[in-house]
Amino acid sequence: MALASRYPDVEIPELSVPQFVLAGAAERRDSPALIDGTSGETITHGELAFYVERLAAALAARGLRKGDVVAVFAPNTIWYPVVFHGIAAAGCVVSPINALYTPDEIAFQLKDSGAKVLITISLFLDRAQAAVAQAPVDEIVVMDGAEGHASLRDLLTTDAPAVQVDIDPATDLVTLPYSSGTTGLPKGVMLTHRNLVANVTQSRPLAGVEDGDERIIAVLPFFHIYGLTVLMNQGLQWGGTVVTLPRFDLEQFLRAIQDHRITRAFVAPPIVLALAKHPMVDQFDLSSLRSVTSGAAPLDESLAQAAQDRLRKGAAEGTSVGQGYGMTELSPVSHTTPEVGLEPAGAGPTPKGTVGYALPNTECRLVDPATGEDCAPGERGELWVRGPQVMAGYLNNPQATADTLDREGWLHTGDVAIVDDEGRYTVVDRVKELIKYKGYQVAPAELEAVLLGHPEITDAAVIGVLERDTGDELPKAFVVRAPGSSLDEDGVIAFVAERVAPHKKVRLVEFIEQVPKSMAGKILRKDLKARA
Repeated sequence: MALASRYPDVEIPELSVPQFVLAGAAERRDSPALIDGTSGETITHGELAFYVERLAAALAARGLRKGDVVAVFAPNTIWYPVVFHGIAAAGCVVSPINALYTPDEIAFQLKDSGAKVLITISLFLDRAQAAVAQAPVDEIVVMDGAEGHASLRDLLTTDAPAVQVDIDPATDLVTLPYSSGTTGLPKGVMLTHRNLVANVTQSRPLAGVEDGDERIIAVLPFFHIYGLTVLMNQGLQWGGTVVTLPRFDLEQFLRAIQDHRITRAFVAPPIVLALAKHPMVDQFDLSSLRSVTSGAAPLDESLAQAAQDRLRKGAAEGTSVGQGYGMTELSPVSHTTPEVGLEPAGAGPTPKGTVGYALPNTECRLVDPATGEDCAPGERGELWVRGPQVMAGYLNNPQATADTLDREGWLHTGDVAIVDDEGRYTVVDRVKELIKYKGYQVAPAELEAVLLGHPEITDAAVIGVLERDTGDELPKAFVVRAPGSSLDEDGVIAFVAERVAPHKKVRLVEFIEQVPKSMAGKILRKDLKARA
């Protein structure tokens, strides 16, 4: 049974992504659109629109045409949005590359996407050149300049005529990020202009936006769809100021919030963990911060509450900590926690631990993975999503597309969820990550939440380890101890055993210095399995 959003549908503008995001640039031309959080360098909304128009003209003059793919291999800078929207305005497709990728990984994406141009920075040039040696492109552009390569300045100072490209938002691609999807090797996720425009439009009714006054901290990478849509495009479309940081450094992050009077932080659970537990937080004035929204991985209820309580002690009385849910194939958001006062009619405050409500224009189903039948009310099932934010499919991979996106337009997320009577969803775990112990299903995320409740544990991850004799998977915890802690394996096992059913108990414990995570905050379980 399809479950409709508790929010009324919104109208999706028939615009390209640059037209939509930069629509208000003229009226706020002198206000800051982007600020470098480390140097203070600034691009105004007017300058951003001008640079985008010039870059599109330069790309067209270099022979790029509608539908051509341009890969971008760079960290967050104030120039990343210029590059993204300039490529999009030229009718080309942006394929963002993870800044941590090796030459082999970059080469795979260049070849698979059919990229004609690679735009990077001088610090990444060695890896870029090694990749291009395997998967040639027509040109490497180095944003900050390098001998033998055009720079971004060279492109922006072109006197080439402006270009007008006829874009069909519903069918023309704007970006091609790569995702492993529910399983397997990375695949190009085909996202249209309409996908991205829809997702920003759908999110707004739950956000309580103060036009032009929002200041968003952009520490999550723009090469990830979360950073690209939620931080970069959404922040700019609101007419706000996006403050960029090249990577997460806690002191730098806290200082940027303080000095730039940040109002909203869209983060991942490791940052919420730092806000809740790290002593450095008390050294900074975070009173401007009204909203912290976590995504990319499950956020435990008690951790969200602890972070909110601590931030409110810092005089930011209105600070709320919530979470959302999505994936690259959803552009990326399908569910989020509304700002206080923006709950659906008749609904109360959104409990911590849930991912909130389905966005407007979004339908959901919870389906039993074993039978393919809809689950009864109150039962857990795989979350299926249908709406205008759902991808067009995987590039050149019809089988993977068919495995994930069915003929009725339902995206099978691979995540297990439950919905309450108010229409609020809680994501329990991934279908593929559930641990099978003596016929029972054990959710790693549930055990990780329990572990993080221990005062001497600063981080934790859980995987299933195969027991050869029985064929069962034993829950194994990888634990990061707090400084000075003498917590041992028996102490961890006993702590969890007191709080969960017998079949969910942790059976093995390994202490590690750091839980391996992607730049988007997801636990890299494959790395843990490799050492288990």
